[in-house]
Amino acid sequence: MVVLAAYLIGAIPFSYLVGKCFAEVDVRARGSGNVGATNVLRTAGVKCGLLAAALDIAKGIFPAWLGMVQGGVPLACVCGVVAVIGHCWPVFLKFKGGKGVATSGGVLIYLVPKAAVFLIILFLVTVAVSRIVSLGSLAAAVINPIMVAVIYQSWVLVLAGFVLTLIVVYKHRENIERLRRGQEPRLGRGSLGG
Repeated sequence: MVVLAAYLIGAIPFSYLVGKCFAEVDVRARGSGNVGATNVLRTAGVKCGLLAAALDIAKGIFPAWLGMVQGGVPLACVCGVVAVIGHCWPVFLKFKGGKGVATSGGVLIYLVPKAAVFLIILFLVTVAVSRIVSLGSLAAAVINPIMVAVIYQSWVLVLAGFVLTLIVVYKHRENIERLRRGQEPRLGRGSLGG
């Protein structure tokens, strides 16, 4: 039951709702069409983008906490991963959701805060240098299970981190192709790549 709750919490399309309620924008039809905080930032402005990001992070933290309360670290990991699956493939939007970065970040902030701090810094530095949001997301995703293994040395946490990495990389496959071709949009050039 708690795993189903984690999925349903993750599936709440906050980015879509923030865009619709605060800016009268359907993010599915604007920008990249992605139902995520970066596209809200791109299409509805900074305040809406930050609100969407905060809510997407919260829907990673809360299910992981719920799993921890109900069954300890293993269940917290399962609930966190399932929440990210809900975000990426939400039943409320015909299974077409975001890319899982902010929600994965929320899961990691709760489960592995020391690693999360490093990953947030890596994300911010990568975006600051490259001005490509997706590159920062992918860099943090790829390094995630390595940092968790080094700091926490828990196979359960490493496995959860690895699954989150697979989800984020899979959802960024079009971005990866654009990066390979040198065509991924950059911050400050009329679009926010994400």
